[in-house]
Amino acid sequence: MTKETDTAKTVSFGFEEVSPEEKVSRVKGVFRSVASRYDVMNDLMSAGVHRLWKHDTIAKLNPQPGERLLDVAGGTGDLSKAFVDRADKVARRRGKAGEASAIVCDINDAMLDAGRARSDMAAYDSRIGWVCGDAQALPFEDRTFDALTIAFGIRNVADRAQALSEFRRVLKPGGRLAVLEFSHMTVPMLQKLYDTYSFNVIPRMGEIVASDRASYQYLVESIRKFPKQEDFRDEVEAAGFSGVSVTNFSGGIAALHFGWAA
Repeated sequence: MTKETDTAKTVSFGFEEVSPEEKVSRVKGVFRSVASRYDVMNDLMSAGVHRLWKHDTIAKLNPQPGERLLDVAGGTGDLSKAFVDRADKVARRRGKAGEASAIVCDINDAMLDAGRARSDMAAYDSRIGWVCGDAQALPFEDRTFDALTIAFGIRNVADRAQALSEFRRVLKPGGRLAVLEFSHMTVPMLQKLYDTYSFNVIPRMGEIVASDRASYQYLVESIRKFPKQEDFRDEVEAAGFSGVSVTNFSGGIAALHFGWAA
């Protein structure tokens, strides 16, 4: 076996190169470790701004009564809950019938357990389902969903092209894809400042709050390894999505890639 073949079969796990199978296993370990403190750490790391990014993502998605969302790598269910709530507001305003629903699909059972345990999820038992599944092999039929979201999860997937292909498969024609992910700042000097914060503060914060420095070291490394906005847009388009747009949040700390299933 040549060295080139070996290289082709590795993917990044932070700044390490590992096999796709090892990345899947190690990512599971990361999120199993941080599941109980995941929401708290998100608020601390972003000073709560991630909630605004998610709000704008749902606004762009424009949920409608009767629609069905698949929230991949959905963790504790923030986007699913927001999707259902916004669709209900549309229903009340327009007098439309039909309840929207969502499925949170996450490869990590500990994250799903943390989501189900949230006190504000009790009222959504009949509207939000929880499924343990892999983004690269979604356990759903073709053309099942009106919309699909993945927030801060695509960079953890071992094979992004395979995952995007699966997203396209399970969406109905005309279905909407919204990928919210940490990205690259549009001003180089600000990127340097953000990198300094990320590598020096976030792992230490993870050590103090979640008793897990290594997992948050991986998380900041994985952000730096993720493609730039225009390169990931090309990946989304290559998967068969049309009208793909990019919206930078907070100067590019996060970016929303939005597209339509043909």
